Amino acid sequence: MRIALDATYAIGEELSGVGLYSREMLDGLAALRPEVRFEYWLRPHRFFRAAGLAARPNTRRRLLVWPLGPRGAALFHGLNQRLPAMRLRATVVTFHDLFVMTGDYSTPEFRAHFTAQARDAARRADAIIAVSEFTKRQVVGLLGVPAARVRVVHHGARGLAFPNVAREPVILHVGALQTRKNIARLVEAFETLDGNWRLVLAGAAGFGAAGILERIARSPARARIEMPGYVTPAELAIWYARATVFAFPSLDEGFGMPLLEAMAAGTPIVTSNRSALPEVAGDAALLVDPEDTNALAEALRQLTGDVELREELARRGRARVQTFTWDKAVGETWDVYRDLLGRGAGCQAC
Repeated sequence: MRIALDATYAIGEELSGVGLYSREMLDGLAALRPEVRFEYWLRPHRFFRAAGLAARPNTRRRLLVWPLGPRGAALFHGLNQRLPAMRLRATVVTFHDLFVMTGDYSTPEFRAHFTAQARDAARRADAIIAVSEFTKRQVVGLLGVPAARVRVVHHGARGLAFPNVAREPVILHVGALQTRKNIARLVEAFETLDGNWRLVLAGAAGFGAAGILERIARSPARARIEMPGYVTPAELAIWYARATVFAFPSLDEGFGMPLLEAMAAGTPIVTSNRSALPEVAGDAALLVDPEDTNALAEALRQLTGDVELREELARRGRARVQTFTWDKAVGETWDVYRDLLGRGAGCQAC
């Protein structure tokens, strides 16, 4: 049996959340079902950069360009809420988020393009995977998909190697410098802490970065704000281990992978009480209204000043992150394939 997947987003050194998800799915599925042939289809601008991607004996790279396509595969999985413009035998598509449709987080041109792709994929997919219950509700509400066609499969936590180092008076944020991440309010809240604390913003520039950088430049705490840009996984693990508090007051997230990483590192969390973040954080974080700067500042002061609270949230986080694994996500994704293929003439390899 042949299973085809869109591997385009799994290529590169500086992977986004979608890229991390894609890479985990590709390798995890091939490892789970060695008897199945997995085809990794890549668009031309990524194909020639992916020579080492299909490392397992049951995997192959393929070029995804019209009229070439995975028409003969038993199933095609679009890993980032889009499908090729061709007729396919059976299709699954993963939806990560729909914030482009609901907020001012991109250009109007990109919003129109994204919305058209999302509506097309939702209409043509035989089954849809949503990475959270929140995203499922958006797919149902915004795209008009029956809830029965949408299966929730949570992300897992990647295996960062956290060093055994002393905690420092650092507030860490991980994510692109963009409007949606609510960094300007985080900077304002950070300014209420005493001068011993530093704010580290680890991430590359994104949509709205110019305004964020301007706000940082005029901050009275500018000397205590560090912007290392994109950091490697090894460097990121060190920052998680060094930080005393992880702050993630995003305005909108389809999941929120950095929460899992902070939990795994034992770093207590302040995050938003909206979108998918409460679903991921559970009782292992302080939840605040991300648009209430005073509430965010109070939560930061509470965590920086209360050792026992930090230890309790760290304990809860380490326990909670154990329920989010990539092995579980891969297994549940295969279950979606099996159920879909089982509706046809049968699936002997399922």
